[in-house]
Amino acid sequence: MPSSLPASLNKALELAHASWQPILIDGLKAVAAADPVYLPSLVESSYLPTQGRIFAAFAKPLDEVRYVLVGEGPYPREESATGVCFMDGAVEALWSEKGLSKQVNRATSLRNFMKMLLVADGLLEADNTSGEAVAKISAKARAIGSPFIQTLTELQGNLTRHGFLLLNASLVFRPDVPPVRDARAWRPFLEVVLNALVTHFKEKNAQPPTLVLWGKIAEQLGALKVMPLFPSAISEHPYNLSFIDNKTMQELFAPMHLLQQQK
Repeated sequence: MPSSLPASLNKALELAHASWQPILIDGLKAVAAADPVYLPSLVESSYLPTQGRIFAAFAKPLDEVRYVLVGEGPYPREESATGVCFMDGAVEALWSEKGLSKQVNRATSLRNFMKMLLVADGLLEADNTSGEAVAKISAKARAIGSPFIQTLTELQGNLTRHGFLLLNASLVFRPDVPPVRDARAWRPFLEVVLNALVTHFKEKNAQPPTLVLWGKIAEQLGALKVMPLFPSAISEHPYNLSFIDNKTMQELFAPMHLLQQQK
């Protein structure tokens, strides 16, 4: 690993798949070139995710990426921020007797994402996503022999199997720094990542992965020159109730049946 990068970031790169590591190093160099002070000041501050998981999203081999889902930033709680977009580390069980589990209901974005998936699968009506309606589905989901997944770990596994790279527009969260500011600093890094994906799949004579952009911060990546080279699906962030009935997202996710057990 290059000695010019902070030691803790070099160590964190070990969590990324080997196919990604040279690309991530180039991305970090691009961040340093744009703002030489940013990375040294970052590693001296307290940021999330902890445990060196800043590059945890890159555990999937480059060649297996089919979708790049870009959210806003890590959850602002240590137990929740895992380094993987949208995967709340404080959540495990998805269902309860009353419908969705307490942990899911507290994680607003995850709750709305699950409801959108239920609508996309034809199990829930978009105009009736009440707790009572979800409780009926939950009873079936928790039944012995149910085909439904039971945990967030399984949901992440299904997303990974479908080729999702689960990124954030900002790889870090700091309580004393506006998320937009950190996202701006990481934009050169994401540009390197996206250019690498385009180059890789072009060399294989294959279409680049589909970009799935959630929220205004992710949508700002549209200014990058590489963006028109990707197919894309753009929506509001899932913390908005309107996400549940977003037709673009329903059409994208419906064929995947992410709430069902998959081999």
